[in-house]
Amino acid sequence: MISEFLRALDVTRAASKHTLRAYAQDLKQLEQYLANQNVPLEKANHLHLRGFLGVQAASHSATTRARRLAAIKSFYKFLVRRKVIEVSPARRVKAPKLPQRLPRAVPVDDTFAVLAAPTEKTVLGLRDRAMLELAYGCGLRVSELCGLDLTSIDRSAGVVRVLGKGNKERLVPVNAMALDAVDAYLTRRPELAKALEPTALFLNFRGGRLTPRSTERHLGKHAVAAGLPRHITPHQLRHSFATHLLAGGADIRSIQELLGHASLSTTQRYTAVSFEQLQAVYDKAHPHA
Repeated sequence: MISEFLRALDVTRAASKHTLRAYAQDLKQLEQYLANQNVPLEKANHLHLRGFLGVQAASHSATTRARRLAAIKSFYKFLVRRKVIEVSPARRVKAPKLPQRLPRAVPVDDTFAVLAAPTEKTVLGLRDRAMLELAYGCGLRVSELCGLDLTSIDRSAGVVRVLGKGNKERLVPVNAMALDAVDAYLTRRPELAKALEPTALFLNFRGGRLTPRSTERHLGKHAVAAGLPRHITPHQLRHSFATHLLAGGADIRSIQELLGHASLSTTQRYTAVSFEQLQAVYDKAHPHA
């Protein structure tokens, strides 16, 4: 049943490989927990599921447990649709309360230092510079960045065609510096090994499509080269993109469209600003300030 569910998730919802792998692990753990109590998956009730999540609380964060509950709820909804069970036992199980964590943005000057860190003397340096300029300039997820093809960038229109979560396509404006960095990389891209994926924009030195893990490793290396005291991830560049836009006066609805968020509530995490920013806005805007 778990295999059928994952197959349906892959086909009907175009779930990412990461999601499929995580859901498979979550459901296998539930299956083992229930097996230790001689309870088949389809016979579990809400008390069994609460017990499973309670055991998880000792060694896993609320975020991990919330994701596991999401996998469980989705799985039992699938069993209801397949008429294996009549009612989902997960519907009465509440998700753990999640801590409100604000995105940690990289300051503008530090961001610029990282973008300038890759050398322009090698094809791999030019690739990394183009990659980072697009990541920050367009606010892309790392999976979206690695998924770009040569045809994804429309230079005449100044946009990048991005394939986001759930295979949803969106158009994102791209700035001139990012376009120039991409052009510089493309002039030397043929120097890389014969492309195993000829349509991919960003290639590794063997000619294959660059992976998210490799991208994060390269970004970390350039952050160190720029003299930054801490590690930077591709997702922090995405956070920085949104935070810097907001600080520059962009409205939250436009930022939602640029990021490809399905829900405005996800984007609203970026509206939290420091007291210093609030004070500056107040001093500038209030007639008696």
